[in-house]
Amino acid sequence: MAKVFNFSAGPAMLPSAVLAQAQTELLNWQEQQTSVMEVSHRGKLFMELAAQSVDDLRQLYNIPENYQILFLQGGARGQFAAIPMNLLSENGKALYLTSGYWSATAAKEARLFGEIDEINILEQGHELKVNNLDFSDIAAQYDYVHYCPNETISGVEIFDIPKVGNAILVADMSSNILSREIDISQFGLIYAGAQKNLGPAGITIVIVRDDLIGRARNTTPTIWNYEVQKNADSMINTPPTFAWYLCALVFKHLLSQGGMKAMEKHNQDKAKLLYDYLDQSDFYHNTVAKQNRSLMNVTFTTGHDELNAKFVAEATAAGLHALKGHKVLGGMRASIYNAMPIEGIEALIAFMQRFSSENS
Repeated sequence: MAKVFNFSAGPAMLPSAVLAQAQTELLNWQEQQTSVMEVSHRGKLFMELAAQSVDDLRQLYNIPENYQILFLQGGARGQFAAIPMNLLSENGKALYLTSGYWSATAAKEARLFGEIDEINILEQGHELKVNNLDFSDIAAQYDYVHYCPNETISGVEIFDIPKVGNAILVADMSSNILSREIDISQFGLIYAGAQKNLGPAGITIVIVRDDLIGRARNTTPTIWNYEVQKNADSMINTPPTFAWYLCALVFKHLLSQGGMKAMEKHNQDKAKLLYDYLDQSDFYHNTVAKQNRSLMNVTFTTGHDELNAKFVAEATAAGLHALKGHKVLGGMRASIYNAMPIEGIEALIAFMQRFSSENS
């Protein structure tokens, strides 16, 4: 069978070593002669797995001890609502920095719970770029400031952390979590759907500072209350145990590969290879400013819808899957998360070269 490379924006590819281990253990986990999906989440073995996964993620991301790690459900969209329910005071307001579709969607959801100010930080000229990230002069008036450091649809990534003084900074890192080193202490809360770099769809990571727990409104549903979830070890109901198990395997795998420093270099190398090819091409175009080009989601187009559709169809036939751009933007999108090997980028470039020569 020919090699297939999966460029899906999510659910995305998982490390092959992790899938192989899961396959080996599927019918006999921990010598129990049963699957991890069939054991009690409150049993000794799964509780040990859950605790170890927290320790491994803390080590991997250098998460300070005054932060809690929660494994929740509902995806990032669930957190769009949970965050204002937990952090937005009854008469307070929050600031949302919007740079694309997902940050704007988060702001829209938050308005259901209180007063939200929104500042669009994305400049849309001949290229997409983010310039001003200094909000230290206004941030103090807000209960928190929210932003999305990587927009999967447009391929815009914000590498510098917004300046918000002593205000609480909240980040939706669904599509770039664990892709590079960050200073967790500069954030009050980080959240991420698992289906890009962490594991399969169905589980969500929330990293939240201790002093932000216990602020939830009285009307907050129990399942969205961070204090309740913390006190229950993220198990007030049955968690998605198989998804949690796979996340635990991913954390072990990343640690074995050299951790965040090694992963950041891996991702920078992949992105540079693809962007360098796009920059020298007259056939394909990327419209994101160099300082905001995502390491995770590389968008490009031929400039012609019919040609784009032909590219996607022929790429799929060649074993390069899920390159169709999001319906909001069109064109093509290569999502090159942690699990994508450099060989996948090389195969994509080889195809792009062949396609351009045949269709110029």
